[in-house]
Amino acid sequence: MKIQKISKILRIAVIIAIIIIMVALAIFSAFFFRSLTPVDLEDKENVEFVVESGWGKGTIADALEEAGLIRSAFFFKVYVRLNDIDNLMAGTYSLSASMTVDDIVNVMSRGDNLENKTVTVTFVEGRRFPYYVSKISESMGFLEEDIYALTSNTEYLESLISKYWFLSEEILDPNIYYPLEGYLFPDTYEFRQSATIEEVLDKMLTEMGDKLKVYEDELKVSNYSIHDLLTLASMVELEAVTADDRRILAGVFYNRLNSGWTLGSDVTTYYAAKKDMTESLTTGDLNDCNAYNTRGTCVAGLPVGPICSPSYSSITASIEPEESDYYYFVADKTNAIYFARTEAEHLANIAKLREEDLWPE
Repeated sequence: MKIQKISKILRIAVIIAIIIIMVALAIFSAFFFRSLTPVDLEDKENVEFVVESGWGKGTIADALEEAGLIRSAFFFKVYVRLNDIDNLMAGTYSLSASMTVDDIVNVMSRGDNLENKTVTVTFVEGRRFPYYVSKISESMGFLEEDIYALTSNTEYLESLISKYWFLSEEILDPNIYYPLEGYLFPDTYEFRQSATIEEVLDKMLTEMGDKLKVYEDELKVSNYSIHDLLTLASMVELEAVTADDRRILAGVFYNRLNSGWTLGSDVTTYYAAKKDMTESLTTGDLNDCNAYNTRGTCVAGLPVGPICSPSYSSITASIEPEESDYYYFVADKTNAIYFARTEAEHLANIAKLREEDLWPE
């Protein structure tokens, strides 16, 4: 009887122990799985979280809990141990309280940090500096006013002049609207998401330097400075479309410069007046004494600086123009250009365009 009684007690004890273990496991599992859920599903604001080189999983877990990005450092450690995760990489990560532990671990395991993430941005040729500022701001998350402040800072500009062989003090002329206008080469770039404004500008300036390097020997013996050539290229960019027209047009501008004529280019007047080229120019705009306006009487030669970012086609046309005896040009509404040697030929071209309904309205 006693043996049966003891046996019964043991069975009850085992059952009770099993129940306690099961309840404990259930409670542990409940806490464990809850700890893997987001701290706040609605809080999608990204914060930068830095994993220093040499940090172990325990240190990372503690830092994540302290930052409010996970519910429990203890259960985070359990999770990475159970899943045999060893490759949590150092770096700066963009995380939020709406992420699960699994999300966070995946990001860190892939090394998907801000240092490695890239942003691809395409800059179109023929656009003015404010377009570039807007594009950089929109793509990289910088404030436009911060970009303008940096690119108008004399100390910063002087550091660029010291760094880049093709930049000169000409960009510091107080009459220039935007010192780096025309110097940011239009192309498709891949920037690190964590790049600074300086790094973005450096990459674009380096690309311009690489493009000009091909012509470095010619540039050294030219009668015109690189600033002058980029200024001319920016005008060619806006006045002509095809590579052939650009080379001839650059030659026309050189003919007028060498003869001491004004360039008489409307595109410089639009820039001087800060008007879009779809707007109309007034008599006041045309006659305004502005360092950019070549339609007025104040600018005998080139404007004070570039009026857009020229394409490589326009840059090469300005360095290696096609020689001719043309002094005039006019474009029709299809952007085809008609060149003339004399004013009489030029006026005849205009009359013909009007007669054939090709005159741009």
